[in-house]
Amino acid sequence: MTSNISQQEYEQFRLFLEQACGIVLGEGKQYLITSRLTRLLRDENMTSIAELLAAIHRNMPRHLRDDVIDAMTTNETSWFRDRSPFECLEKTVFPEMDKEGKKQCRIWSSACSSGQEPYTISITASEYVKSVMTSSLGHSQIIATDISASMLVEAKHAEYDEAILGRGLSAMRKQQFFKASGDRWQVVDDIKRRVSFREQNLLASYDSLGKFDIIFCRNVLIYFAPERKSDILNRMAKSLNPRGYLFLGASETITGYSDAFEMVRSPQGVFYRLKAA
Repeated sequence: MTSNISQQEYEQFRLFLEQACGIVLGEGKQYLITSRLTRLLRDENMTSIAELLAAIHRNMPRHLRDDVIDAMTTNETSWFRDRSPFECLEKTVFPEMDKEGKKQCRIWSSACSSGQEPYTISITASEYVKSVMTSSLGHSQIIATDISASMLVEAKHAEYDEAILGRGLSAMRKQQFFKASGDRWQVVDDIKRRVSFREQNLLASYDSLGKFDIIFCRNVLIYFAPERKSDILNRMAKSLNPRGYLFLGASETITGYSDAFEMVRSPQGVFYRLKAA
């Protein structure tokens, strides 16, 4: 691919990307396209964005559209990222659910990337149930979704190298919740069995996922246009059971995008709860 992308090509690609997965590229991001798509275009024997878009329009080859979205999707994650949401689960949300007599909890980890977030949620549930012997939340179900098929394959495999484990995971949790697998580490079965993975575009319907008690949608909305954010938040509200919980990223807010939630401030941090009907 040539390093120079015309303004017309850039605008056409921006439109394709937003319509395909909701991601909005700002002005002057040609370098991002070049850095992320050069290898893909080389593998497909293409020389320009115009040629790429024409091929996508013809749906030839069939995998090309998904490969482009995969390449352009940011997959930045770590274990116990930002810590606050998982402390809120353990100290506030799970105890509240036990108080309400909840027998099982369904949790949606959207944009799960390579699996660190859903497995962290499962670890948090295990630690909570161990500390509260009367809790019924040990059988909680975590549905983890992502738009990237390659990330989902990696997440399902649940094996990570030392460098990845070192990002947010303590030595004690590594020994307790992982087992050695050659030069990598495998998530133990007790943590894995709560988590199932599905491919999901956040612009598509959520109906097939069912209802949830908790939704994690963290560090995702920042990539969407305002109207897309409103649509996603309001449809997530409809996917929650009454008085369900929503966790966003530290720099994200519902303000100006949805009035379906109320903010909850706990000693561990801020999250949102679906307003009573």
